[in-house]
Amino acid sequence: MSSNPVVKNAPKRRKFLTGAAAGVAGAATLAFPAIVRGQNAPISLRFQSTWPTKDIFHEYALDFAKRVNDMSAGRLRIEVLPAGAVVKAFDLIDAVNKGVLDGGHGVSGYWYGKNSAYSLFGTGPSFGMDANMLLGWIHYGGGREFYSELQRKVMGFDVEGFLYGPMPTQPLGWFKKVIKGPEDFKGLKFRTIGLSIDVFKEMGASVVALPGGDIVAGLDRGLIDAAEFNNASSDRILGFPDVSKICMLQSYHQPLECFEILFSKKRYDSLPADLREIIGNAATASSADMSWKAMSRYSQDYIEMRTKQNVRFFRTPRSILQAQLNAWDRVVEAKSKENPLFAKILESQRAWAERVVNWSNDTVVPNDVAFAHYFARKAAPAGAAPAKKA
Repeated sequence: MSSNPVVKNAPKRRKFLTGAAAGVAGAATLAFPAIVRGQNAPISLRFQSTWPTKDIFHEYALDFAKRVNDMSAGRLRIEVLPAGAVVKAFDLIDAVNKGVLDGGHGVSGYWYGKNSAYSLFGTGPSFGMDANMLLGWIHYGGGREFYSELQRKVMGFDVEGFLYGPMPTQPLGWFKKVIKGPEDFKGLKFRTIGLSIDVFKEMGASVVALPGGDIVAGLDRGLIDAAEFNNASSDRILGFPDVSKICMLQSYHQPLECFEILFSKKRYDSLPADLREIIGNAATASSADMSWKAMSRYSQDYIEMRTKQNVRFFRTPRSILQAQLNAWDRVVEAKSKENPLFAKILESQRAWAERVVNWSNDTVVPNDVAFAHYFARKAAPAGAAPAKKA
């Protein structure tokens, strides 16, 4: 008797189990495509640059993002907004640290007010180096380790950064009159950033730090008397020739610099390993491409400003260059006493420069001899005279 109910109910149970299994299988079949779609959906990252939309620097930020997006075959999508879209340019690193933004594009010198050592990753003394040599120090001379120590151990920022993109020597700046000697900086209201602030203060200037998008308006309204930004293309697009017709070329205040790509570390660490590898390689590839694009665009805009916008270019007198180097000596001595990490980074750069610049000077043939041989005898087109000596 006791077994009869089991036998009687067995078909029903089997029917139930079969139906349940079918239901589970059906649910899995329905759910599975949703899981696949979730896994294949692109990972979106919201970035902001520290540059206005029209600046070539913002274009460099877009170039990097496109390279990452293309290399990842659409699995990762970086959207880059211009300066001010979410936060002010000088607030970018705080926004990335807090996760307000997933990342950003700028220069480490913008964080100088937080720690003077930031300026050494782009706006410090050159010791004779060019920007590519600085990047060599970052990748092979211990600079990367110092950069990480500053970001995370000293500042406590939860960010992952990549330094890339060698910038050529920046002009001394845009002025109302030709600058002929160090004494012309006395009392001059001048815009710059990073350690250059201290260098020009040592030379007697009254320095104002403004983000790129605010400089021309400041010149136009008389808030500042003179300013430097970066290069012929940026200066032209931002409108410097509209408010000044005198540009002084060559300077030691920022003879070398590089860009900084920032990621929220939590966001970066959450990415699959291959996407993190793509980001690193995209930064390296963008570094090379940026330097080549800069050659093309900067040289053309330099000609355009001379020939079409009546800008007069002058080479900075050697007396000013020497005064800048003397000012650098005083600035780095003071900063090294105040900031132990600054002193360590500076000594590492100095040792790298002594070895690498010495090798380069002894090895690389000078460009000016060959240029004079091939081009100096040719008459320059009307209005296209080379930069004059002040």
